[in-house]
Amino acid sequence: MREDVRMVQVEDLGGTWELRVGSHGPLLPRARALVGVTVPARVPGCVHTDLMNDGRLEDPFRDDNETAVAWVGRTDWRYSREVTWNGPAPERLDLVFEGLDTVAAIDLDGVALGATRNMHRGYRYEVTALLDGVPRQLTVSLTSAYTETARVRELLGPRPNAYPEPFNLIRKMACGFGWDWGPTLVTAGIWRPVRLEGWSTARLAAVRPLATYEDGGRLDVAVDVRRTRDRDLRARVLLDGREIAELDLPGGATVAHAVVDAGEVTPWNPRGYGEPALYDLSVELLDGDRLLDRWRRRTGFRTVEIDLAGGGFVVHVNHEPVLVKGVNWIPDDIFPARMSRKRYERRLREAADAGVNLIRVWGGGIYEDGAFYEICDELGLMVWQDFLFACACYPEEEPLYSEVVAEARENVLRLAPHPSLVTWCGNNENLWLREPSGWPGQPGGELSWGERYYLETLPAIVAELDPSRPYQAGSPWSGSWEQPPNDPDHQTHHSWEVWNRRDYRHYRDSAPRFVAEFGWQAPPAWTTLRDAVSDEPLLPDSPGVLHHQKAEDGNGKLARGLAPHFGEPASTEAWHYLTQLNQVRAVRTGVEHWRSHWPHTGGTILWQLNDLWPVTSWAAIDGAGRHKPLYFALRELYAERALTIQPRDGVLVVAVLNDHPAAWTATLLIERQDAGGAVCATATERVSVPGRSVALVPVPAAVADFGDPAAELLVARLDEARALWFAARDRDFSYGDPALTVDVEPVLGGLDVHVHAAALVRDVLLQPDRVHPEAVVDRGFVTLLAGESAVFHVRAPVELDAGLIEAPWVLTDLSSVLRR
Repeated sequence: MREDVRMVQVEDLGGTWELRVGSHGPLLPRARALVGVTVPARVPGCVHTDLMNDGRLEDPFRDDNETAVAWVGRTDWRYSREVTWNGPAPERLDLVFEGLDTVAAIDLDGVALGATRNMHRGYRYEVTALLDGVPRQLTVSLTSAYTETARVRELLGPRPNAYPEPFNLIRKMACGFGWDWGPTLVTAGIWRPVRLEGWSTARLAAVRPLATYEDGGRLDVAVDVRRTRDRDLRARVLLDGREIAELDLPGGATVAHAVVDAGEVTPWNPRGYGEPALYDLSVELLDGDRLLDRWRRRTGFRTVEIDLAGGGFVVHVNHEPVLVKGVNWIPDDIFPARMSRKRYERRLREAADAGVNLIRVWGGGIYEDGAFYEICDELGLMVWQDFLFACACYPEEEPLYSEVVAEARENVLRLAPHPSLVTWCGNNENLWLREPSGWPGQPGGELSWGERYYLETLPAIVAELDPSRPYQAGSPWSGSWEQPPNDPDHQTHHSWEVWNRRDYRHYRDSAPRFVAEFGWQAPPAWTTLRDAVSDEPLLPDSPGVLHHQKAEDGNGKLARGLAPHFGEPASTEAWHYLTQLNQVRAVRTGVEHWRSHWPHTGGTILWQLNDLWPVTSWAAIDGAGRHKPLYFALRELYAERALTIQPRDGVLVVAVLNDHPAAWTATLLIERQDAGGAVCATATERVSVPGRSVALVPVPAAVADFGDPAAELLVARLDEARALWFAARDRDFSYGDPALTVDVEPVLGGLDVHVHAAALVRDVLLQPDRVHPEAVVDRGFVTLLAGESAVFHVRAPVELDAGLIEAPWVLTDLSSVLRR
């Protein structure tokens, strides 16, 4: 919870504004057609959404409309509205922009207030002249980001990057220029709130609390004030309404600092490791007994360290090692002004419900809204925050250097109160990609490229403003230039060689110290794909489908990934099913293997949780918010207790994965059985696996020795956990008739679909969006052994027709797909 209850008077300037084409520079034909036209606009917002809302722009997510709307990003725009001050007269009146996208000139009745060149920071301008009560025209003129990047290129020279657009020459959301999962939709607008603030005597300009835990709470609090008068002031610090400190600010002083013993508090803990305890923290600025300003947040007390001993990378919270079960987060909308607290909460709760305990905010996006971090605080989701540099060389000279410093300082101060934030990271892949990508030999590659930011500027800012959290120079990073940045044996590693070039079984070839990125692609849900692509017939390589596949040779990699396991799909529907299954198989192979190496491997961060438009990608939740089968697989892969059968040193072992604080003591049953359920060999062993640890139990040779690999499988059971191992590829396994029976039961809110198998049936999938666009289901792929049953709970806001479960591809399984 954030609250700024102030004697400072606030007038929100959000809501209705007017949007027009800018008056400078040559215009493309569609922009020329809008000259003289006033478009109703909403602030916060952006030009694309304002034009769409007014019916003047086609849906950029549909077919190849992304290309047709490219003119918007190459046009200058102007937002305007009348403003006046209607409240009591303060001594000072400020105009505050929390975010401008990006290159803006602000004027009031023709008087220039300032200019901006950074989407990732806020701006404040004095407008005390408004106190006369006369309405004035406020105008924000936005220059195309392409115009600005051309200017910077002329000043500083070119810089190599991983994609064709100039995102590295401007402080703006990089992925808006296009990525290997995202469209090129270069935005402009007033993307965060704007307001007038009236204040007298003094106001709180910044409050930076660092709350740590060491046998009790410790609060390192710094206060920064702005003044109109040199009076003696004081700042009271309150924790849950209890005063724990008072800071003096004698006449003229603008900063105060104190380290306070907060007494007995319950520490904040990450998900699965205890309560994420939060406290109300308030700072009140007073002139005598008169309240001038109040700052309030929810915060928590915890201590964070990263154990790097021996090249490792193990996160410790409150001195306890934490197995990281993470996901990478990209902006959830290509138009981030559309994000709301409700949407953040839905997406982050989905992550938590999948067993995730860490969210990495990736460096090609944005510093998210405060609501994102507040919800992570509440849910016990740790946050790894990249500074916003990704996949490129970045100039270190002006006019960019001072913008980077200002942006970093502002966001470190803004995010420091959040206990969920556990580490800062200097960049995404820039230290790694420079040499393998050959950037030094490309135009501009001999110039400054960002190393100074990651190894000097940013760590110095973090050391000054937020020494309570560890800083990493980049991801991946081996700790120094003595080893290659992506060395799997030193600190963080990005595992992309397998997706790009090899079968997913090769994930088992190494055990990196920490896997900060890895993933496998699949298309979005069927309805998401059909809503975005009008191709008839719809084919994996039809134009609209390929337009929504942004990865280099993405469909080729999907096909090569399928071939060893399933062969060539017989139809588009089969391709859709099998690619989603292969995504689950690949991610399962990686996570289970790496988890079995804990604590040598300190954790995994899946690429990626979410999408920002409908696209074939690595996401678990697609661009329409529908769950791909991978989402449900994460619940199993990131469960506190799980089993997996792994090849290790030439034999098979059962890895007992116990991420629960208590020991896991039970009898492990290992069977080799045929598809009909007949047991060919069996073994049992009593195991007791300490909390937060892994045990490897060899599979006895008599059980592991397959009589017919094409007809048998291994099954391991421990309490409710189960693991399967098939020695044969899917295309070579002898699937018989599972005699699958399906019973559909109408229930309040939807359907319960009961499935029973008389023999082995692999990867039964119910696709709820094929029943109704708003229908959801509670599980993904389900494998049933002989005699087993499962229930798919399908829910929707409308009454569902039970007969639709029998429609093609609504409910299917692997053997039926391979037979088609």
